[in-house]
Amino acid sequence: MAVKEDFRSLTGLQKAAIFMLAIGQEYSSKLFASMEDEEIRDLSAAMASLGSVTSAIIERLFIEFADQLSSSGGVVGSFSSTERLLMSALPADRVAQIMEEMHGPAGRTMWDKLGNVNEAVLANYLKNEYPQTVAVILSKITPDHASRVLAILPENFSLECIMRMLRMDAVQKDVLDHVERTLRSEFMTSLDSRDRRDSHESMADIFNTFDRNTENRFMTALEERSRESADRIKSLMFTFDDLARLDAGGVQVLLRKVEKDQLGLALKGASEDVRDLFFNNMSERAGKMMKEDMEALGAVRLKNVDDAQSAVVQVAKTLADDGEIVISMGGEEDEMVF
Repeated sequence: MAVKEDFRSLTGLQKAAIFMLAIGQEYSSKLFASMEDEEIRDLSAAMASLGSVTSAIIERLFIEFADQLSSSGGVVGSFSSTERLLMSALPADRVAQIMEEMHGPAGRTMWDKLGNVNEAVLANYLKNEYPQTVAVILSKITPDHASRVLAILPENFSLECIMRMLRMDAVQKDVLDHVERTLRSEFMTSLDSRDRRDSHESMADIFNTFDRNTENRFMTALEERSRESADRIKSLMFTFDDLARLDAGGVQVLLRKVEKDQLGLALKGASEDVRDLFFNNMSERAGKMMKEDMEALGAVRLKNVDDAQSAVVQVAKTLADDGEIVISMGGEEDEMVF
């Protein structure tokens, strides 16, 4: 079986195939689920025909990937360039659907998408519109969403909008089309531009899932190529030790959500501050049982500890995203928002 040793001779498809094999089944299956059938066939064929790939090739591929994603403009394109690329591979109607989804929150119609916009964000936009326009928009979204928006808008303005909605007859199609076009071209586009994640944030998430050896290897290599990018990624990474910044209430919420066996394994490699924080927020009996379980584990592999800590961190991030816990990161703002 041929051994791949020349990195420069690899095609883009071969690099993608190596990447999919290297990240393992858990993560590659998630990527496959987002691909079209034709993409899966092409990539699978490339994976099957790779032969042996040296560890040096794999390491160089990941370093190139990390360097490109973390450098300014590395793999961040524009809407127009993305649309041109899609047009070369997909039918026009499919491209139009994809680009529509990219320009705003999920939903098949503009009004579906609008229903997925946070009420505070929507109210901030609507407060500068004419009451009649706001009345039309609020009449098209769900009553519970409309009520939350009205509660945030200035009271006199909300009352004017309510009066317009009460007096409003059937909205003419051309008026509705105009409002929809305006929302799509102004609000949804600006919303997407504001909410798009920085590439360093995406790379920090990837580094968070590496085991310690892999993280250290890639970070060292990245520091040699771009110290600025490496430092920025470090500042954005969230680790198990950062859980020490949780308040007592947050720890208790997290304790209810994580698997006890997983937490015990994670705490085997934790700092004293993190251990104390968790044990201090358990009952005496629960803490004693946890310590006994940890002692019973004996010596454990570092990779298993890393995996357990990563799983606990992911649960914490999900809870933070849902607003169930707040993770303080110090500084002026004092809160970490994922």
